Amino acid sequence: MQIYRVTDNAFKEYGAIIEGLEVSQLLGRLDDSTESPDDHTIYVADDSALDSLPVFVDVRDRVYGGMPVQIGYCNGTNFKLNCLEYHRGSEVNVSSKDFILLLAKVSDVQGGKLDTSKVKAFLVPGGVVVQVYETTLHYAPCAENFRVVVALPYGTNTGRPVIQPVSFEDRLLWARNKWLLAHKDAPEAKDGAYVGLVGANLDIQRD
Repeated sequence: MQIYRVTDNAFKEYGAIIEGLEVSQLLGRLDDSTESPDDHTIYVADDSALDSLPVFVDVRDRVYGGMPVQIGYCNGTNFKLNCLEYHRGSEVNVSSKDFILLLAKVSDVQGGKLDTSKVKAFLVPGGVVVQVYETTLHYAPCAENFRVVVALPYGTNTGRPVIQPVSFEDRLLWARNKWLLAHKDAPEAKDGAYVGLVGANLDIQRD
């Protein structure tokens, strides 16, 4: 598997690098006060300790144009693709250490399926703030014992609304503002997520 960098031109279809945010205090608090498991990942959608930092205002007003936002984190150890998701609104990520994002485009989904050969790997260097566009499919970072800040529109990834599915996209709704496609081998598929990823379940260590 070829691993690109977010500074490569190839990343411009999927997201952008955000300049000018002072994130040292944010990363310091994340690294000092949150755990990073060795064998699984944990996700907190909204962490009040991170929301209380001065950078929260910059993220809300400069990155999201004043819209309500949340700052949480995804920590742990992961090397597999497993799933891809998208949101209405971009996601912002940053970490003190390098990590890898596995990305594809929503437009790559054809006939309700996405071939995992369409997925590209991008290395995000420590300290670099990236915006992942809402048209980009993404999921958990890949690295060992990572701690990654996750900023999103407020309420994202919380309790799923109760709806009667009337469209294909309705079948993908996995949480609030979270549409998910799972690989058949992913734990989420066993929990009832829509199986929409075909091909190999990509593994950064193996591939």
